[in-house]
Amino acid sequence: MRALWKLAWTEIKLFMREPITMIFSFAFPILVLVLLGGIFGARTVIDGDFAGVRMMNYYVPGYIALVVASIGLISLPVHLANYREHGVLRRLRASGVPEPALLGAQAFVSLMIGLVGGVLIAGLGFAAYGVSAPEQVGGLILAFVLGVFAFTAIGVLLASVLPNARSAQAVGLLLWFVMLFVSGTSAPLHVLPGWMKKVGEALPLYHVQKSLEGPWQGHGTETLELLVVWAVGALAALIAARVFRWE
Repeated sequence: MRALWKLAWTEIKLFMREPITMIFSFAFPILVLVLLGGIFGARTVIDGDFAGVRMMNYYVPGYIALVVASIGLISLPVHLANYREHGVLRRLRASGVPEPALLGAQAFVSLMIGLVGGVLIAGLGFAAYGVSAPEQVGGLILAFVLGVFAFTAIGVLLASVLPNARSAQAVGLLLWFVMLFVSGTSAPLHVLPGWMKKVGEALPLYHVQKSLEGPWQGHGTETLELLVVWAVGALAALIAARVFRWE
């Protein structure tokens, strides 16, 4: 546990020095939220599962999910792949740092980054666009934690199978932008073409967003979506545990 907390504190300080991860974890989602707020303002969703809901009430939990995705698709895989590429993982292993402490520290830091990003998004929504407070906080917290777990596992998996930090960054950015446009965070899924909607529904960000939207809007805990998110995270973690490479 002592190794875990020391690693976690070090990782938090290193994260603050990475401009790209800071941009995609905090700045970019906030920028896009501001743009959407300027476009939609007080408009409401016309049809679909959230018909009658103000657009900004729909987008805020979606962009909290996007912050979580940015950690698992961009920040974490690039960071771990860079560690392996420069021999940091090998030195950590040689110094006796156990794998659970290393990955546990990454999971804790991911949770803290996601929490800060989520608070920033929600605070902006409350202050600037009159976004309603979440109806069911307990369900929202559960969905958020499971979302962080799933994308952390995905991030470790990507870092394990991709050869270097550059490829991890390229693949992560590609996946992030695809999920941004087809998973319901940039537009409600029902307005997309049928084939694009099917692609979006197959991606983990869609299920994380849905699991956050339900309790935020007072529709109840999205049990099925939570199970899907947990299954994705568990599968990614299982595979990552088998293929993770120290060097």
